[in-house]
Parts: sequence; structure tokens; C-alpha cells
Amino acid sequence: MSDPCLSVSNLSTHLGSDTRPIRAVDSISFEIQKGETFALLGESGCGKSMTALSLMRLLPTSGRIMSGAVRLGSRDLLKLSESEMRGVRGGGMTMIFQEPMTSLNPVLTIGKQIVEALRVHLGETGTTARQHVLDLLDAVRIPDPEKRVHEYPHQLSGGMKQRVMIAIALAGQPDLLIADEPTTALDVTIQAQVLDLMQQLQQQWGMAMFLITHDLGVVAEMADRIAVMYAGQN
Repeated sequence: MSDPCLSVSNLSTHLGSDTRPIRAVDSISFEIQKGETFALLGESGCGKSMTALSLMRLLPTSGRIMSGAVRLGSRDLLKLSESEMRGVRGGGMTMIFQEPMTSLNPVLTIGKQIVEALRVHLGETGTTARQHVLDLLDAVRIPDPEKRVHEYPHQLSGGMKQRVMIAIALAGQPDLLIADEPTTALDVTIQAQVLDLMQQLQQQWGMAMFLITHDLGVVAEMADRIAVMYAGQN
């Protein structure tokens, strides 16, 4: 078997004070192979999202990674500087959050938000970036991209906003896509459409996917392998 896309070894993350810490993530280990969908399954509050935030090094103020190693390819992400890590986020790996409205900037058009991702990770600007934005919106099946590119998040439905988040996530051409309950805020019909879209884009782009969910139906539909998490452990 080839080297994994992501390797997590004995990762522990604590929240709160040093004297009485909450062990949000407690010595978990797993690997995700290139091109596969790996699901982390567990009840609400068990530490799934905190695991993803630890991988991205986007912990809340009270959070701290106590031990472990997180390797994306050959790089140990826990040893990178914050400046180096900013290059990894959105590039080497990226994350789709549960609620797209809180992840999108309400005062910028969706076109400008996707352009920013292209500029940061691929160095694209001007006409090249604009065409790439249209291509990404088309890839995530947003109708009439020429019109939508000038619209603001509040003008889009929940399903459309989640598709925009997927487009932003794809802009940096990541090796790994982390999807944290990506359909929780959507109705059942739109959930199925978004999951189908993610599967097709994964196959098209050759990405690995780290899927976080409590939904057994989503796991049955999407996952190649699963790990079950309970009370911070797997």
C-alpha cells in the first residue's frame, strides 16, 4: 500500500484550564489513504469536530494540542509555524463546516470570495481567476454562474451556499477535504444532492475525504472505511 494521504498518531487535545482540562481528543490514531473516503462516526459532543479543528490547527482560545503527530504526506503539521500552516489550509487540505452561512463573508460577493482563495493558493488574478471561478461554480452545479458570481450569500439558498463552500474548498486543489457534518443544515432532498456532488467531485479530482458525521445513512452511502469515536477516543 502506498503512503497515506493523512496519518494521525496519538493525537490529544485539551480544552479549559491546565488543572482540570477537558480531554476533547484523547490519543486517537487513524490513517486516510489517497482517494478514499474515511468517516469518523460518533454522537454529538464526542470530539469529532474538535479532531478536525486540531488537524487544521484552528482550535478555540482555550484549546491546545498536548501530544501526537499529524502528517499530511511527509509533513508533520504540528511542527509547522503558523505562517507555514496558512499555506496548508485551503491548499494541502481544506475544510467544509456545518453551517455555510457562518463561513461565508456576508459583505462580499461569492465571486470575490472564491477569487481570494484562488489568489492565495494558486496566485491567480484578473481574467484567469474570473474564468476559474465560473468553472468552479459550474463544477458544483450552480446554475447561471455568470449571474451568481455577483450575488451575496444572503441571496442564495442553503444548498447553494453549501455548494459555494465546496467551490471555495476546491479552489486550492487540496489533497484532503475535511467535511464536518456537511449536510446537517440542509433538508433531506438537498442533502442527497450535496452528497452525490461531493462523491462525483472526489472521483473527478482524486481527493481523499475525511467525513465527520453522526448519520449512519451518510456513512453507508459515502464511506470506504469508518472509525467510531466516543468520549474523545476511537
